[in-house]
Amino acid sequence: MMEFWTHFHFLRPGWLLLIPLAAGLWWLWYRNTEPLRGWREQVAPELLQALIVRNLNHRDQATFWLLAGWMIAIIASSGPTWKQEPNPFAADAAPLMVLLKADKSMNQPDPQPSALERARLKIADLVKIRKGQPIGLIAYAGSAHLVLPPTRDTSVVAEMASQISSEIMPEPGDRLDLAIEKADQILSGQNSGGTLLVIADSVIADSAALKNAQKKTAAYPIQFLSLRDDATVQQAAESLQATVVKLTPDDEDLEHISKTAERKSVISVSGKDQRWEEAGYWLVPLLAMMVAFSFRREERTSGRGET
Repeated sequence: MMEFWTHFHFLRPGWLLLIPLAAGLWWLWYRNTEPLRGWREQVAPELLQALIVRNLNHRDQATFWLLAGWMIAIIASSGPTWKQEPNPFAADAAPLMVLLKADKSMNQPDPQPSALERARLKIADLVKIRKGQPIGLIAYAGSAHLVLPPTRDTSVVAEMASQISSEIMPEPGDRLDLAIEKADQILSGQNSGGTLLVIADSVIADSAALKNAQKKTAAYPIQFLSLRDDATVQQAAESLQATVVKLTPDDEDLEHISKTAERKSVISVSGKDQRWEEAGYWLVPLLAMMVAFSFRREERTSGRGET
């Protein structure tokens, strides 16, 4: 019950401004349509009451039911709500672009296996977790290159990642900024939102270049999978307002990455990952019952001359 009152609000509170307007119109109508309005100004209340042949309470009840119906209709239209429901956009998973560093620093054998080999294994596990959900792959060093655009055939992503090495990269270096710009070109062309996952052992790229790259792009949410405990990864993440996930021996890191990607990709498309569930329609049956009971049979009185 406390949760109900804490979260209760109206989706369209502007409709509630109609309540005093409706009440005022009802009061004017009630006063102007009263059958005895003129007589009350002419006859004393005690005498008028004695002269009334038919009880007018039924009219008062009908008019008050009308007012109540107007109030309920306004409240229902204002969208009362107190709980959330999943956003329908969540049903369509947005792409996850993997930015894999392939510089020579990823080949260092200490500790075993090398950072690049660990990255390949993590990508192979990630595509299993996100099976059927689009994943793309970009390899970068001193330059950035699209390996595979977002595809739902995730097994191909793992196979292509296994072929990436520093030897096939045309330029050595760490141009993460170019990889971010390349990912933005791919995701913007698809117009379906998305997130970025940077898998690297370190980030030597200039922080100013990273910020500039993000300003030129749609600023898709970014996560880092840090293959080792390196301060440069955290610094780059702070520059990009990204999050850092540390490597774990199990799939805990990948589960966290996948769930965060799903949540943030929905936000990037629709602005929120959940929406408030409208409850105004629950008042419709009550309103219908009130309308139904407002109808009454006309009472007929027999004439005095009838036998």
